[in-house]
Amino acid sequence: MKLNTNSNTYIIIYSAILVIVVAFLLAFVSSSLKDKQDANVELDMKKQVLYSLNIRNLDGSAAEAKYAELVNDTLEFAGQKILMVEINDEPIMIFEMKGMGLWGGISGYMAAHFDLETMNFKVYGSYFNHESETAGLGAEIKDSQEWQEKFIGKRIIGEGPDGKDRVVLSIVKKVEDPETQVDCVTGATLTSNGVDEMIKRTFGIWTGEYDLDMDEGELEKMLIKSYLGKDSISDAELGKMLKVRKVKEEE
Repeated sequence: MKLNTNSNTYIIIYSAILVIVVAFLLAFVSSSLKDKQDANVELDMKKQVLYSLNIRNLDGSAAEAKYAELVNDTLEFAGQKILMVEINDEPIMIFEMKGMGLWGGISGYMAAHFDLETMNFKVYGSYFNHESETAGLGAEIKDSQEWQEKFIGKRIIGEGPDGKDRVVLSIVKKVEDPETQVDCVTGATLTSNGVDEMIKRTFGIWTGEYDLDMDEGELEKMLIKSYLGKDSISDAELGKMLKVRKVKEEE
C-alpha cells in the first residue's frame, strides 16, 4: 500500500515526529553545554565586579585570578549582595544593584570606600548593565566607560534638610553639585532615571529612606562596622568616631 504523503494524518504524524526529534536535540545540546554556560555567566559576573573596581581588559583566566585575589568575603543584608574587597590595604565594599530601565531590567555594581576623615562613603568605581536598552542611547550606561567613570569620587551619603542622612548621589540633567551629581546620558532620560532610582534604593536601605525594621543609627553602625571589620572596632570607639563626624559637619 502506497503511503499518501498528502493526507492530513501523514502531515500530523510527520510534524509531531519532527518536533519531538528537534526538541530532543535542543534539550541534549542545552544539557551538554549547561556547565559551560554557567561558567560563562559566572565569569561575566566576575568581570563586571572587576569593572566596578576600574580593572578592565583582562581575559578569562586573568579575570578569574584577579577576582579570587581581591574578593575576600560576601555579605547579604535585606536582599543585597555586598562583596568585600581589599586593594592596597584599603577595604572596599562592592554593592550589587538591580533596577528597571526604559525597555527592561538594568543592573550593576558600585564599589564604595570610606573617607575615614569625614566618615562618608565615596564611589570607588561603577559598572552598569542592561537587558534591552536602545543602542547609542540607554545602552550607553553599559557601553560608555567614560560615563561610568564620572561616578568615581562622588559622595554617596550626606545630610538632608531634616538633619538625617540620605542618599545624595544622583543623576541629573544639569549638574549643580559636582561632588554628588552626574549628568544623565544624552537622549536617555528614562534609563538614566532608572539608574538613579537603582542607586538610591541600593544605598537608601542604609540611610533609613527605605523602610526596614531597624533604627537608622543601628543601620549606620552596621554599615561602618561591616566595612572596618566587625571585630576591629568597639561600639564605644565607633560612637566617638560618629561624634567627631557630627562636630565637623556642624563646623
